[in-house]
Amino acid sequence: MSESKLPSDIDRVVGQNIHRQRRKLKLTQEKLGELLGLTFQQVQKYEKGVNRVSAGRLYEIAGVLEVPVEFFFDGADTVVSNGVAELAEDLDDTQLAVLSDEVLQLIEAFQKIEDAALRGSLLATVRAAASAFDTRANSDRSRDD
Repeated sequence: MSESKLPSDIDRVVGQNIHRQRRKLKLTQEKLGELLGLTFQQVQKYEKGVNRVSAGRLYEIAGVLEVPVEFFFDGADTVVSNGVAELAEDLDDTQLAVLSDEVLQLIEAFQKIEDAALRGSLLATVRAAASAFDTRANSDRSRDD
């Protein structure tokens, strides 16, 4: 399980479903916020998936929007399946088996970076660090021989 407090793809699905149901009931963000004791900005952040919705708050939102809590997770299976499938396409069974939680967190965080130039720069930095480590390790091995 991820230790990150950053919103995930699932949080965005939940937010989209809050938005969809709010619009269906013809409620404004202001009105929904008022009914929940929140500002419209907080409702907006939930809907955009910028802020995570706690379990208790999701239960309250479900009551106000007249849907069961599980309604908000409609589409979440697809998001999770697609993310795992994309990762699995690039790795063989042995590699998948040894992926640590830390590696999975790194992949998840990297995929969330929308700026292609930034992703490229980060990838180059990681490759350079790995290369420097590999060169140093090979140098140590050759001294041992």
